Amino acid sequence: MKRFSWFNATSLTLGFAFLYLPMVILVIYSFNESKLVTVWAGFSTKWYGELLRNEEFLDAAWVTLKVAVFSSTLATILGTMAASVLVRSGRFMGRTLFSGMIYAPLVMPEVITGLSLLLLFIGIGLDRGVFTIVLAHTTFSMCYVSVVVSSRLTSFDRSLEEAALDLGCSPFEVFRLVTLPIIAPAVISGWLLAFTLSLDDLVIASFTTGPSATTLPIKIFSAVRLGVSPEINALSTIMISIVTVGVITASLITKRAAVAQQRDEQAAARAT
Repeated sequence: MKRFSWFNATSLTLGFAFLYLPMVILVIYSFNESKLVTVWAGFSTKWYGELLRNEEFLDAAWVTLKVAVFSSTLATILGTMAASVLVRSGRFMGRTLFSGMIYAPLVMPEVITGLSLLLLFIGIGLDRGVFTIVLAHTTFSMCYVSVVVSSRLTSFDRSLEEAALDLGCSPFEVFRLVTLPIIAPAVISGWLLAFTLSLDDLVIASFTTGPSATTLPIKIFSAVRLGVSPEINALSTIMISIVTVGVITASLITKRAAVAQQRDEQAAARAT
């Protein structure tokens, strides 16, 4: 029985072409000399220079990074605490309601979330800006962190914590020296997921932002409505490059860690 046929190869090729060919075209036209994005007039990098001199895009990028860092950090802290309560506290009064409130943003439409937060901020008289965007992004990304950390805590060996307590460690020292290092990969994964969701968000930020804070997705969307400019192509190319470098770096680190673990296991096997 053939595991890889021509039909599978064709389907795979068409699927990858559908996903990545538009990105390749975008990257190529970011080096276009012409201001018209659909007319090739020669190779040039001038639009990258124009992008670096565009204060509006730079300010939007800075706001986006600030929001993403603060919101993902808060979401990681709160999501880890919520996951710990759900996994380790057993059954308590209001557990169903608590878990439902934690996981509701996973299935709630972003328009509903953004509108409800907008009405909340208006009702309490809070001026919209960077702070309100951070609160909004923390609200909807916390549940993703909670899901990731909960999956790790479910399989956690509690006997390690009990041994540390028997040896004289305080509960805080147990969490800092035993629990946190073991669940650190899940916590980091949750932070990266929340950071990515914040960078990519457009709908919720549109409802909760103000005149003093414009995120990069909002700025790009507003600019594209008037027509795609070469500067947007250059900005998109930079973002694609950063993501590509990050993915390759993470893959290399993971591969080296796996090789080192295999080497240590082989050395331990030979020693015994």
